[in-house]
Amino acid sequence: MTEKTRKASLLEGLTAGLLFGTAAILIRLTDMNPFSISIWRLIIASSILVLAILVFRRVRAQLSLDLLRGNAKHFLVLGMLLGVHFIFFVSAVKNTSILNATVLVNTTPIFSLVISTFLYRIKPSRLALLGIALSSIGACIIVYGDSGAGAAGNLIGDLEATIAALAEGFYLNYGRRRRSQIPLFPTMLFLYLAATITVGVVIILTGATFETSTNLTILLPLIGLGILPTAAAHTLYFSSLSNLKSFETATLALVEPIGATLLGVMFFAEVPTLIFALGAAALLAGIFSVAAGK
Repeated sequence: MTEKTRKASLLEGLTAGLLFGTAAILIRLTDMNPFSISIWRLIIASSILVLAILVFRRVRAQLSLDLLRGNAKHFLVLGMLLGVHFIFFVSAVKNTSILNATVLVNTTPIFSLVISTFLYRIKPSRLALLGIALSSIGACIIVYGDSGAGAAGNLIGDLEATIAALAEGFYLNYGRRRRSQIPLFPTMLFLYLAATITVGVVIILTGATFETSTNLTILLPLIGLGILPTAAAHTLYFSSLSNLKSFETATLALVEPIGATLLGVMFFAEVPTLIFALGAAALLAGIFSVAAGK
C-alpha cells in the first residue's frame, strides 16, 4: 500500500467516526421502537446507494450477478452482523445515556483484538494486554455507576451497547479479509439489503411492531440517520478496511463519543457524572493502548 492510500483510508475512518457521532442524537429524536428505527435507516441507506449506482456509470459497471453469486455467503454473514449491531446499538441509546452507549459501543477495538487472536492466531503485545485490563476496569466502573437504585434500564442499555460492539468486532474482522477483493458501493448495497432482511426477520420472530410515520419531527431525524451515520459513515468505515487493520478502523471511531456527548448535553442536558467520567477515561485509555500495542 502507498502512504497516500493509507492516509486516504485514515481520513475515511476518521470522517466515519465524526459522522457516527450524530447517530445517537438522531436515534433519540426519532420516536419509534429500536427495530423500526434500525430497518428504516437501512432502507434509507440502501436507497441512497441505489441512487449513487444509477447516477455514476463507473459504479454501475461494478454491479453484476457474478459479484453477488461469488460473494453471497460473505454478504449474508456481514449483513447479519451489521443488522445485529444496529438493533442492539439503537436499543442501547433508548435504554441508557448517550455517553454510556457511545463509549461502550466503542469497545470494538478490544473485541477485534480478541477475535483476531483466537481466529487468526495473532499474539497480542503486553501493551495490548494492559489495554484490555484497563478497558475491563473502565467498563466495570461504568456498570457500577449504573447499578444504583432505579438504574436497571441503564444496565440493560450498557449490555446492549457491549453486544453491539461485539457484533461490530466480528463484522470488521470478517470484512477486512474481503474488502480488497470486492468493489465498495455494490458490496455495501448488498450488505445493507442483507442487514435489512435480518432486522425484518427479527421483527417477525419477536412480534415487534413495524412502525411508520408521516410526522416530520420523526421523518427528518430518521432520514438524517439513514444518510449521515449509515449510508455515508458506514460506507466510509468499511472502505477504510482496504488499507487499515480492523483495530485501526475501530479505533478511529473513538471520536464518536466526543461528538455524541456534546450533542447530548446540548439537546438532552445529559451531563456525565464523575464516576462515569472516570470509567470512560480508563476505558478509552485501554482502547488506545490496544491500538498502540497491536
